Amino acid sequence: MNFPSELKYTKDHEWVSVSGNEATIGITDFAQRELGDIVYIDINTVGSEVSKEEVFGTVEAVKTVSDLFMPVTGTVAEFNAALNDNPELVNSDPYGEGWMVKVSLTDASEVDGLLSAEEYKALVGA
Repeated sequence: MNFPSELKYTKDHEWVSVSGNEATIGITDFAQRELGDIVYIDINTVGSEVSKEEVFGTVEAVKTVSDLFMPVTGTVAEFNAALNDNPELVNSDPYGEGWMVKVSLTDASEVDGLLSAEEYKALVGA
């Protein structure tokens, strides 16, 4: 499994990449493996402020539907439109083409409270 060291992680299996006041968010390699074949991503929070740990969408796999939890408070600025036609990008490239949303951070200091790659790796027992 892949745990890029430059990313931050949550106990709910989301990853965050921060550039300035913008965060890109997706689900981890571990999460996509656990879910299996992803068939649909439902995110209807673009333009809305979503608080840390609130649900910002769902991911549907062949066997289950799972909530997506916001790792940091922010306004959802963009949804990865490529996922509409190719939700399997989350399986094949969870940290690249399979990103889910871009968010304008409300409080950048919240990022400091997220897990490092090593902490997340320990959490999932890898």
